[in-house]
Formats: sequence, structure tokens, C-alpha cells
Amino acid sequence: MQTASYTEDNIKTLDWREHIRKRPGMYIGKLGNGTAADDGIYVLVKEIIDNAVDEHIMGFGKRIDIQIDEKRVAVRDYGRGIPLGKVVDCVSKINTGGKYDSEAFQKSVGLNGVGAKAVNALSSYFKVQSFREGRTKVAEFMQGILINDASETYTDEPNGTLVIFEPDDTIFEGYAFDTTFLEELIWNYAFLNAGLKIYLNQKEYFSENGLLDLLKQKVSEEEIRYPIVHFKHEDLEIAFTHTDSYGEDYFSFVNGQNTTQGGTHLSAFKEAFTKAIRDFYKKEFEPADIRGSIVAAISIKVQEPVFESQTKTKLGSQNMSPQGQTIRSFVNELIKKELDNYLHKNPSTADALLKRILQSEKERKEISTIKKLANEKAKKANLHNKKLRDCRIHFTDLKQERRYESTIFITEGDSASGSITKARDVQTQAVFSLRGKPLNCFGLSKKVVYENEEFNLLQHALDIEEGIENLRFNRVVIATDADVDGMHIRLLLTTFFLQFFPDLVRAGHLYILETPLFRVRNKKDTIYCYNETEKQRAMQKLGAGAEVTRFKGLGEISPEEFGKFIGKDMRLQPISLKKDTVIHKLLDYYMGKNTADRQDFIVQNLRLEDNLA
Repeated sequence: MQTASYTEDNIKTLDWREHIRKRPGMYIGKLGNGTAADDGIYVLVKEIIDNAVDEHIMGFGKRIDIQIDEKRVAVRDYGRGIPLGKVVDCVSKINTGGKYDSEAFQKSVGLNGVGAKAVNALSSYFKVQSFREGRTKVAEFMQGILINDASETYTDEPNGTLVIFEPDDTIFEGYAFDTTFLEELIWNYAFLNAGLKIYLNQKEYFSENGLLDLLKQKVSEEEIRYPIVHFKHEDLEIAFTHTDSYGEDYFSFVNGQNTTQGGTHLSAFKEAFTKAIRDFYKKEFEPADIRGSIVAAISIKVQEPVFESQTKTKLGSQNMSPQGQTIRSFVNELIKKELDNYLHKNPSTADALLKRILQSEKERKEISTIKKLANEKAKKANLHNKKLRDCRIHFTDLKQERRYESTIFITEGDSASGSITKARDVQTQAVFSLRGKPLNCFGLSKKVVYENEEFNLLQHALDIEEGIENLRFNRVVIATDADVDGMHIRLLLTTFFLQFFPDLVRAGHLYILETPLFRVRNKKDTIYCYNETEKQRAMQKLGAGAEVTRFKGLGEISPEEFGKFIGKDMRLQPISLKKDTVIHKLLDYYMGKNTADRQDFIVQNLRLEDNLA
């Protein structure tokens, strides 16, 4: 047996930029191409804005200007400006930065001296310019390598820092910024920093009422069961209400950072909220009944926070500060005091909240027997062999760098699921096979999820029965034929998720797989086309005599070909909700009674069916 050599020559030391470029997932999570809110290009933008917001938090600068033109990002703050003698070091030396000094940055997000360096190393072009007390200093880099270390000069610009960068397209292949994700990011900064004006491409983002404004944007007055409850402390801000939707929907933040995976502060809120409600009503309600259908936002400020990864999506800190009280006790004390006072002063809200809890309790008891039988059936169905071809790396594997790649394809029919199963990456891609068209579940109660075998097995495969905290796949992809029947299945599955698991959609986990409609080839080249325009271009490129094949279904695409469509060049269309979308209205329009408005919509869009025929 041949063994690999292991000598001194095998031991390598990477400099800071080489390490970041070789292991970018350690610093920014997944890479991506901009089609998902947590793709790396948005993390780069966020890292630079974080620094600008930290200046505002410390009392310096009430405005941030952001300009994003195709590939180039520019962020200008009006804070103190980086000390001129340290401009180069602050963006190119790991473990260098002002945030190690807790006096200069008391409750900052970026504490590890890594953020701006990661952006620098992962950018094809990076420029930093500091304006400080009438003088300015510029430094420019390419892929983290210093190409211009300019001398200090005089300036009449106000204090602050300008950072310009272009993500490296050799790392973020084929990337493009999505305005929807950028606006969501900027709005969060505005809500968390009331009074701060942020301009993205000259559009102003501003909030006077913090998290109250956030929830008003997320849920409409028609959806809420009682007026949004909002209270604010120096280090803790809370806003919440209940709706008629299923699940629990949380927006959690630490020092202005959107902790999408929660952490100790969110766990403390859930525990404290449950306890405060039980104490107020003097009844031991089930936590699921108390928090069912809640929509809440929590923002906490912590000294020297510890996150579970560089991307800061989950808080790991136990204490408010190194010498302070625990986050758990701090949150519990404030929630108990503020919530108890509010409910006593607002009896109509207290009554509405109680009715919502009792409704959840009733629904839970009604489905408890059905749920038990359904879960037993799911076990007997031998789920992981018959319905689900599982993968090896899951979204819940927090230490796995490839966890963000974890994907489940939901498809219909043996031929389609067979092709995907043979072509997939067994490490990160799973396949769930439907039997026939799903049920139109609009307007039905959640017990249908347990009564319907397909729905029950699907929620078990995703592990979302108790919420999306244990979601096993980062991307839930609906993979259907690109014909009218396929479109109908997409609509029915989207309805299922919006009706019963809206937080999965809001969190950006649901996608549609785009597969090619045509294959154009000659003896030398093959081009796959996703629409008529691409087909015409391909025919012109390959010339006369090119053979054109129209794919009518996924089952007609061989596994060898399918591997090209679900690999690194996979085209995914995210299902996202606009800020003013009311889910019930949306579903009622498309899945409810056949209204005149919907008939007009169908007539106006008949060209879709013509294109697919």
C-alpha cells in the first residue's frame, strides 16, 4: 500500500489574505451568486456597513451613503475616520482594529478585527480613504495586495471613512446584487438605529420608532390580532403581536447585527415571554400555545458579544458584559416588568391575546390524536428510504462549511426524481418524491398537514413540525416540469408553505429550480437554453443545421445532463415576499374562489401557456 509523504515540506503557512481566499467559508459563510439573502456578496456589504453603523452607535455621524452600481460598492460614513497612520493596517492586518478597545467601541458588532480584511481579500479591487481633521489618506488593494499606499494630503471633506470594493468574480462566480435583499438589509439598519439616515443609491431609509416600524412593515393591520406591543430600554428593545398565521416568526438582533439563527438572547425572550404570560393569566399554558402565531422583534446590546461564527448569525454570549448579569436574567426581569404593566394598562389587548392563546390551545388539542397517528405512519413508511433520498451534510450541521449548500429537491414522478437522484451531489443534495399533485390547502386548518400523507412526510423530511430552527436543508427547491401541470404543482406547494410555514418563505429558504427548455447542438458544441431568446441566440451561434430539442419534462433529461443543471451553475429562482405582502390576500387571490380579477389576470397572461406549449 502506497502512503503519502509527510515531511517538513508539507507544513505550509498562509498569510492573512491567502488564508481568507483559500477558506472564505470560515469568514463569510457560503459564497453564492446573489440569489439568496445570505450569499457572500451581501455579507461583504454588511461588514463594511457594520463599521459605519458602529460609528453612529458611538455618537459619531448621523448619515451613511451607499452606492451600488452593478459590481461596485461604495460606503461613506461621517464618523471619526480611521486614524490616518493605521489606515492600511486596519484593512490588511488580522487582529488589528479599534474594536479591541472597549472604550472606543463599547457595544460593537465587529469585534474580531476580521470583517474589513475579509472584504479586502475577497475583492478584485478595494479602496479605503479616511478623512480626519482636514487631512486624508488613501490605500488601494487588488485581492488583498497593496497597490497604492498614498501619502497624506489636505482635504475639506468632513470626517469619516469611504470604502469602495468590487467582489472578486473568480470567487463569486456570475454574481449580481438583488435590490430586494439589499433593501431588506438597509431597512434593518434603519429600524435598529432610529434617527440614522441611510441612503442607498440616493433613496432614503429612515425610522423614527425602531422595531415598531419594523413590525408595521412586516405585518399589515389586517393580519394582527391586537395593536403591536412595543417597549424600549437602553439595552433591550422588544416589539410583538399575534396573527392568524401558523408558526413563530422572529426578527432578532445583537448590537445591530441580524442574528438570523437567534441565540441566547432569543432563547431568553421565548422563555421570559412564556413565563410572563403564565404569571399574568395565572394559568400554565403550553409554550406552543402562548407563542403560536407570534411575530416578534428583539434587539439587545451586549458588551463584547461572542458569536458562534464569523458571520455572526447566532449569539453565543451568556452575559450582558464580561462582568455583568446574564442575558437570561436581564431579559426575564425586563419582560416580566414591562409586559405585566402593559397588559394591566391595556385590557383590550390582554383579552385579544388570551383569545389567540385559547384558539391555539383548541387547535392543538383537536389535532393531537391525528398528529400521533400520523407520526406513527411516518415511521412505518420508512421515510428515509421510500420518500426521501437524503444527503449527508445538513443545514443543522453547524461545523460543516458546506452546510449552506444543503438542498432538497421536491419533485413529482418517478422518472424526474430518478434523474435528479442519479445526478445529485450525495453530500449536500437530497430528493423528496411526491406522488401526484399535492392538495390545494388554502383555507384549511393545520390538521390537514397530518391527515395528508404527502404533507406529513414532507414536514418530517424537512424537520419543521416545531418550527424552522431545526430545518435540515438551507434550500428547499421545488423541481417540476416547465409546463402547465408543473406550474400548477409549483403553485400548490408554494401555497402549502405560505399557509402553514410562512416563516420558511420569509427566511428565504424556498426556491424554484429553473431547468432548460431547449438543447441546441451541432457536432462540436451543445448549448442549453432556458427561454426562446436564448434558443434563438444559440441557433445563430451554432449556425445552420443545428439540432434543437425541446424538453417536455424533467424525466426526458438524462442524469448525465441533469448534473449540469444542479451543479455550480444551477439556476434557482427565490420565492420572496415583498414588505407589503399580506399572505392571506395573496393566497385568496390565486387559490381562492375564481374571481373576475383572477380571470382577467389569467387572460392577460395566456402568453405564458403559449410559450410553454
